[in-house]
Amino acid sequence: MTNYSPVHVALLFAVAFAAGVINSVAGGGTLLTFPLLLALGLDPKIANATSTVALWPALAGGLFGYRREMAGTRDLLCPFLILSATILFMLQEPINRWVRIGELKPDEARRRRWWAGAIFFQFCSAIYGGYFGAGNGILMLAAMGLMGMTDIHRANGLKNFLGLMLNFVAILLFAAYGMVHWGVALVMAVGAVGGGYFGASAARYLGRAVVRRAVVAIGFIIGAYMLWRTFAG
Repeated sequence: MTNYSPVHVALLFAVAFAAGVINSVAGGGTLLTFPLLLALGLDPKIANATSTVALWPALAGGLFGYRREMAGTRDLLCPFLILSATILFMLQEPINRWVRIGELKPDEARRRRWWAGAIFFQFCSAIYGGYFGAGNGILMLAAMGLMGMTDIHRANGLKNFLGLMLNFVAILLFAAYGMVHWGVALVMAVGAVGGGYFGASAARYLGRAVVRRAVVAIGFIIGAYMLWRTFAG
């Protein structure tokens, strides 16, 4: 890492750690790392790619933190997408009751249509995640909630696994096009892994209700911030 002082290195590590915590619980850590990389002089495209690479290992840390819960489980668009997903996450229980997910004899046709819609929603969130990804964890949690996964810890573990998969594809393309500042990414990745594991462990200790409230709060904060940036810029 050339042209970066020890203070810069410590700042990269600390911000990546905080982003790893946020990503393991909900999503949105990119909103911490991306502005920092811009402030340090990286081109926006390089900053986006480097942030993706740096935060990718944090998903593995978060997944390991949720390993017990995973047993048995294998422009204006962005802010409104995040806010809509947050609202869906809040309303997933009454929605699931309405579609009768989990009953012994549900309306199979309606249930299949609902699953197809939720899977398509997940597909769209994966496209967004590969492009930028801020708040994509909220989108995935909303999609899984609509598919009947009500255990927030298990959903978070699965979200981290899906994030590993989709960002792995994005990382391959970013690397192929030479868009990654590997020195910065390595320093941030170390911090992000620690943050991911710490966030998952803390979430399990705090309990499901607290985590659900944290997800909703983070979702609204991300959406409001992105709206402010859109109109202020």
